[in-house]
Amino acid sequence: IDFIVVRENTEGLYAGREYLSGETAIAERVITNRASLRIGKKALEISASRQRKKLTIVHKANILPVTDGLFRDTIRSIASQNENPYQEVEIDELLVDTAALRLVERPTDFDVLVTTNLFGDILSDIGAYWCGGMGLAASINLGDNLAISEPVHGSAPDIAGTGKANPIAAILSASLLARYHWALPGIAERIETAVHLALQNDLAIENSHIAPIETTQTITQAITRRLNE
Repeated sequence: IDFIVVRENTEGLYAGREYLSGETAIAERVITNRASLRIGKKALEISASRQRKKLTIVHKANILPVTDGLFRDTIRSIASQNENPYQEVEIDELLVDTAALRLVERPTDFDVLVTTNLFGDILSDIGAYWCGGMGLAASINLGDNLAISEPVHGSAPDIAGTGKANPIAAILSASLLARYHWALPGIAERIETAVHLALQNDLAIENSHIAPIETTQTITQAITRRLNE
């Protein structure tokens, strides 16, 4: 199982346009051509760099034909251009509820998924199950000139200093930074291989999970040793 969720991260329902009108709460869903074009190009670029070269546009245009219709059609318009640099990428689309089912039922169907902000937030957390949970799920926020790489699970100040935090998601987030922002695929491959080897050979595993005996330090040391081989 090897897939990537590419999530637009600046608008949608997370644009922050909420207000009260009497006893009714209203949230405005913002989808622009500009942001859809930017995320579509990035998703196609990532798809073209991978072996399967398959992109799935995830939307709910049957219920939200204006906003999700714009999102879907904008991305498809990139691939329909005469000078399309992503001609080798196969493009399909799924409604978000069907995509959620497929991620649970048949995750190997997917290579790269591109979707809007809220849908991407939910689907990426569903997808984290297949890499071992939120503790192993890496992410990167890619801007035009800047990138912020972080674990999907966010921070955990309640366990700071206890040695309970799993560092693997943070380490794999660094590999995403190397691969997709610094254009250092060789470095990314070394980091990912070190993590895989440590999980397979060096760390105590119980019921397909890292055993409680392992700490932040022991996990980091195991990966570092593999990285230095």
